[in-house]
Amino acid sequence: SGMRLNLLAVAPFLAVCTRAWSPPGSLLRGASPSRVGRSSLASTAFLISHRVVASSAETPGKKRAASCMSAAKDFIDATNQGYEKVHRSFEEQFWGTKMALSDGTALADGKGPSTYSVDELTRTKLEMEAFLADPAKLEQTRSLLKTPDELSAQELATLKIFERTFGCYIMESDVAKAKREESTKLEGKLESARNTMKLGAQLGGSFQEMSSVGLRNKLRTSPDEAERKACYEGLRTIGPFVSSNGFVEVVRARNAMAKALGYVDYYDYKVTQAEGFSKARLFDILDTLEVGTREIMTKARAKLAADKGAEALEPWNQSFMMAGDLTKRMDPFFPFEKSVEMWGRSFAKLGITYKEATMDLDLLDRKGKYSNGFCHWPQPAWQKPDGTWQPATTHFTSLADPAAVGSGHTALTTLMHEAGHAAHFANIQQPSPLFAQERAPTSVAYAELQSMFLDSLVGDAAWRGRYARDRGGSPLPWALHEEEIESVHPFKVFGLRAMLAVPYFEKALYELPDEEVTAERISALADEVEVKIQGGLCPRPLLSVPHLLSDEASCYYHGYVLAEMAVHQTREFFLDKYGHIVDNPEVGPTLEKAYWRPGNSAAFLDLVAQLTGKPLSGDPWVRALSESVESLKASEKEDYDAAVAKPHPAEEEGAAKVDLNMRVRFVDGDEVIADTAKTQGDFVQACAIFERYVANRFPRAVAAP
Repeated sequence: SGMRLNLLAVAPFLAVCTRAWSPPGSLLRGASPSRVGRSSLASTAFLISHRVVASSAETPGKKRAASCMSAAKDFIDATNQGYEKVHRSFEEQFWGTKMALSDGTALADGKGPSTYSVDELTRTKLEMEAFLADPAKLEQTRSLLKTPDELSAQELATLKIFERTFGCYIMESDVAKAKREESTKLEGKLESARNTMKLGAQLGGSFQEMSSVGLRNKLRTSPDEAERKACYEGLRTIGPFVSSNGFVEVVRARNAMAKALGYVDYYDYKVTQAEGFSKARLFDILDTLEVGTREIMTKARAKLAADKGAEALEPWNQSFMMAGDLTKRMDPFFPFEKSVEMWGRSFAKLGITYKEATMDLDLLDRKGKYSNGFCHWPQPAWQKPDGTWQPATTHFTSLADPAAVGSGHTALTTLMHEAGHAAHFANIQQPSPLFAQERAPTSVAYAELQSMFLDSLVGDAAWRGRYARDRGGSPLPWALHEEEIESVHPFKVFGLRAMLAVPYFEKALYELPDEEVTAERISALADEVEVKIQGGLCPRPLLSVPHLLSDEASCYYHGYVLAEMAVHQTREFFLDKYGHIVDNPEVGPTLEKAYWRPGNSAAFLDLVAQLTGKPLSGDPWVRALSESVESLKASEKEDYDAAVAKPHPAEEEGAAKVDLNMRVRFVDGDEVIADTAKTQGDFVQACAIFERYVANRFPRAVAAP
């Protein structure tokens, strides 16, 4: 027969478990048994007596193990619930302020704060970081980990990610804490100023307001050199603006915080937290790629000058000279209003699903909106203790202007990229939301690999022959794709070098002596790095890169470089194994099992090696850059012919149903355009509503060519 545990019998156990975990606000936190009041001890014993029933044959060791498991479960449950709350509060403000939402605008689940403001963004961010930086949580985690045999496998894995995560945020230095708070407040003011900056170019004798995306688009597509130069100069104004609105002070505060924690500088702090290795190790890897592609870049610049004239190397001419009017001629085959449908069809054919997630898509550019696409998760996906599944909620944005030439191609690439992020984070199946949040200790490279692998498909002939179609349904002609290979492939190294330029600039920036961190020196340094890494000034001025400003994205760009290395390696794996990637239903399940499901429980380098069977290397990327134009055209032509031989994606068998296992809302700021919850889950019907909305708002942009 069972019996309740006697208070005196469990007193020694309480001494252990109260040190391991105490409910938030409990009088037991950090107290020794001799100093615990009788009422507190009695209430805790009562709690345990309702959870631990011991038979008369049980040993004291079994009693203690069962009770400690209960303590671990309670601590894990409280931490998961507490993190979800602070995470959501911050992400609501992040989305609301970046999208310039009106106060009270509800999110997909009908909930949301009454006010969106920079002050609330700063407050909720500090609140979330305070939760993660609570030393008591780390102490309790480590205490429970001292008895791993008394934990279930799930509890052990969860406590280990708690330990890694809390260790990334706890700052034992008061100076570091103060500098962290200072930089957070400065960043909020800087981003607010940047979002309201009057950006544009002098065109036709008057100033035309445009976002940075609009300016870069004109650099690629305008046949007027004076117009292209004006747009480049417009992008150049971002640097002086941000430097005079707090960026200098942000850099100093970030560095002071990192150095107070014992790191070399802020970059060393960021990469160590996210990737698990030092800045020195990172640049050992990047240096091999920089040195290995330097000669390829030099030859490419010489070829561009020889083919198009020396003026082609001017930063406002490079993008246009490489593509000529090709972007304009390809534009009809990437109609913006069809981009969402084609993304959905393509992902469904790959076997990608979103495990009951909800997604808000805000795709159209507008004044006051944040000037970069991103994907964030106010609700991380995770498996709850009772076995129920908590689906993800995703916020996903881009800056499309359907009236601009090239906007459809840009929108499709952005959709494939950010939807790749969304698929990854929607499919993380772990016992805590901390496995599925995008900040440290989640690897930047790991996160970007998923999105960049999927957006790489947009450039493949196999994908274009299927999904790049004009409004009449005709596929992009082979002649245009062939011309693009001839025009762009010899210069693809420019993209690699542009990626490298950002981490090399930030490395140099945070290595500046404090007295040299001035607006003038930062501007000069950006130009110096462009010349060194890219061979000259480039179409995208370094100081126009939005990642530099926010804490989440700063010292982040190296992740794109490491991820691109892994993209080429992963592509080689699929092509060697299956012979094709596009419309291969094995791709989604393979990525889900090998890359997505683990979340941040596994190291990026290990995941790549486990899937591909090889350690991460830049060799596949260099091989792709070194392939001859003729060889590439031959393989791409074969893929193209096979693709166009198939029916139109919207006309083949089963085309009426596109099942991504996800609710999708199309929004434009405060306005909800379409919602699959109101179309009985019909994704294609929701896309049609979105298409009509775009046609009404941008009638010229969607008129038949």
